[in-house]
Amino acid sequence: METKTEELDLIWGIEDIGKLIGRNYQQTYHMVATGKLPMVRQIGERYVVSRAKLIAFFMGDAA
Repeated sequence: METKTEELDLIWGIEDIGKLIGRNYQQTYHMVATGKLPMVRQIGERYVVSRAKLIAFFMGDAA
């Protein structure tokens, strides 16, 4: 099974997710914890999200 690099463009960690959406760590963590960013997943003790899904969500194209 082939996997394209673009499909695995993941952002790891609350801090890096926050940088992409223009929020600080606390604001981003609150958004994740309250379900306002439903595409963010917790893997162990870290959070991860697909860059494409996060951008689509804010552009209004999230499915």
